[in-house]
Amino acid sequence: MFKTKPSLILLLLLCFNINAQEIIKKTTPLKSIATVWDLDKANKQGTFKITAYKPIYIAASRWSDSPNTMPYSENSDYSLSEETNYNSFEAKFQLSFKTKLAESILFGEGDLWAGYTQIAHWQIFNTDISRAFRELNYEPELILTYPLNLTFAGFNIKMASVSLNHQSNGRDLPRSRSWNRVIFNLAMESKNLTLYLSPWIRLPDDEDENPLITNYIGNGRVTAIYKLKKHTFYAIATNSFSLKDNHGSLQFNYLYPLNDNLNVHAQLFTGYGETLIDYNHYQNTVGLGVSFSNW
Repeated sequence: MFKTKPSLILLLLLCFNINAQEIIKKTTPLKSIATVWDLDKANKQGTFKITAYKPIYIAASRWSDSPNTMPYSENSDYSLSEETNYNSFEAKFQLSFKTKLAESILFGEGDLWAGYTQIAHWQIFNTDISRAFRELNYEPELILTYPLNLTFAGFNIKMASVSLNHQSNGRDLPRSRSWNRVIFNLAMESKNLTLYLSPWIRLPDDEDENPLITNYIGNGRVTAIYKLKKHTFYAIATNSFSLKDNHGSLQFNYLYPLNDNLNVHAQLFTGYGETLIDYNHYQNTVGLGVSFSNW
């Protein structure tokens, strides 16, 4: 039988305690907008360097109070006629990267980026449908950024941008969903808080798979990131900005560091449009997992 000396156990416990205390004491700095978007002329990183864009995470378990078992669209060609037996529990992950295609354009100040985000909802616990992926959303975009140096209401406005955004789920009829947008963005920060204000305009689509998508997902987004010592909080809210039949969503995230590159990640969502297939479906979800890269 394997035996361990008491002194060795004490030493291991002491080392673990010291390491845990260092993590607890550690304050994770908020990434500046200038760093994230390479705005500082003196520290330009060059083109075609791949970096994280939106958060990268895996939620090993995500629970929904109302799985969308029979997605429908206001366009009848894109409505299902039979239910699918989806579980309330599934896995979710998000991958997101960006790279700069050209720098110091637009009066020598702007940069052109390509971004790509993919979100997957995986019925990994559902053997009845062979653990299939319920929904995959693909979101490529071209982003033109321009640095600013303005002050307003205690915030430093650091960047304006405009992007050409396409989002689709790559499915056949009747599950196919897609749309195109021009997204405007204003990025600002204070000591511990970063805000991105992002209204958008939907572009016309001859094959309109989701006619009322802006009524549900909304006409804009606000992203707020807040750091409090070792804790990170961020929220993403969308809204239709209409007084009648107002719709939208709120996603709230909490992160706690395990080490320099890994965080425990809890996520809450309420509203419409957690995925494209769910654009007009209301649900509340809770997810728990880990994240590798954040705002």
